[in-house]
Amino acid sequence: MATERIAYVNGEMVPESEARISINDVGFLYGDAVFDTTRTFNGEIFRLTEHLDRFFRSLKYMRIDPGMTKQEMADVTMKVLEHNLTLRGENEDYWVSQRVSRGTRTPDGLSGPTVVMECFPLPFKQRAPLYRDGMQMVTPSIRRTPPEAQSPRAKVHNYVNIVQADLEVKAQNPDGIALMLDVNGNLCEGMGANIFIVRDGEIYTPREQFILAGISRSVAIELAHELAIPMHETDLDLFDAYTADEIFVTSTSYCIVPVASVNGTKPTHTGIPAPVTRRLMDAYAGLVDCDFEGQYLAHL
Repeated sequence: MATERIAYVNGEMVPESEARISINDVGFLYGDAVFDTTRTFNGEIFRLTEHLDRFFRSLKYMRIDPGMTKQEMADVTMKVLEHNLTLRGENEDYWVSQRVSRGTRTPDGLSGPTVVMECFPLPFKQRAPLYRDGMQMVTPSIRRTPPEAQSPRAKVHNYVNIVQADLEVKAQNPDGIALMLDVNGNLCEGMGANIFIVRDGEIYTPREQFILAGISRSVAIELAHELAIPMHETDLDLFDAYTADEIFVTSTSYCIVPVASVNGTKPTHTGIPAPVTRRLMDAYAGLVDCDFEGQYLAHL
């Protein structure tokens, strides 16, 4: 185990290559599971408490009892991370995740829950070009699942809605990233990414009801207030995207990344990053004491 990452699976710390769940687990069978993910910066975990708070809200929404308290889950998460940090490569960091399914089906019902905590290296090399060139976003025909069907505010394992959107976009533009609209035609979100636009020096982002509100989204909003940049949560549509001065997205792994275009239309400020986005990126880097932009660019 000294040369391999470990994971926590149902009460045991095991080498990642030996971590197993049953083919009868309903997380695998039906996507009936909840997860949350934070990341490290220079090996330091970021806002674990906030991520676990959101995780337990998702569990409550799905009516899944993890059989562990929030503090117990935090303690195990840190034990897994502390071991795996000894294997962290130079200029690398981890996603750090908690996952709970409702359990494993048996002839007598479910023998759940299944609880997993694990780390995985962030894909710096794959995503590095986004910080040099900006993100090309494309709106697919597939709309984000509405609250009337399933609340997008819960972080659940069933990502088929978002995966289908991403597949459609990739078929048109291999470098494209899906920017989904909600059923009312408003800007919604991408795969694990929240959208922001800048117009006349003010920042706008979609309301929480129709999106998964990211922790990094909250950080960006906090930083905007600290920098005295007016911040609005409101409905936005493609007109707003096409006429924006700047566009950026936030996510756990990206932190903040500039958007170069939406459906081929570029923001007014074409710099990567543009001025307001730059201020927020610098403030974010200062908050986490890590030049995340440089960390990505170093992998080009």
